[in-house]
Amino acid sequence: MSDNNNLAGKKVAILVTDGFEQVELTGPKEALEAAGAVTTIIAPKAGKVQGFNHTDKGDSFAVEQTLDKASPEAFDAVLLPGGVQNADALRVEEHARAFVQKIVREQKPVAVICHGSWLLIDAELVRGKTLTSWPSLQVDLQNAGATWVDEQVHVDGLLVSSRKPDDIPAFSEKFKQVLAGA
Repeated sequence: MSDNNNLAGKKVAILVTDGFEQVELTGPKEALEAAGAVTTIIAPKAGKVQGFNHTDKGDSFAVEQTLDKASPEAFDAVLLPGGVQNADALRVEEHARAFVQKIVREQKPVAVICHGSWLLIDAELVRGKTLTSWPSLQVDLQNAGATWVDEQVHVDGLLVSSRKPDDIPAFSEKFKQVLAGA
């Protein structure tokens, strides 16, 4: 397997909108960048997106590209942070669904944590897959044809999934491994 501490040249799209769980963006982003990857925050609208620390407002982050202009071909992988408000809003964004569908068609890694898998459900990308998530998504994932497991991090091919902020170190490490091997 490739060295997951040398991701130089790898480009990772981070899809979010207001209401994302801040540490689910910053933790993996920092781990990826420390290994040499370049990350890009992509959102439905230009400007800034609002992070949250559970239910409390966190920091705002600059949007580096908008979804309608972002090209999945320009990226090697996508990261989908959670946060109920974020995930619920992104799942109905046509450009977000199309973006992740294209990433999967091109056989590139997808890393998803917490509620982020709602976007994958609405993009019809979970049938036949095994993944984990925040426990309240178990039935949603099963109804969409996925097998749900309660694990810190689960890898199914190029799909890396995790449950919650406490799992971020293991999630980030597995994502780096999958990305290095892709």
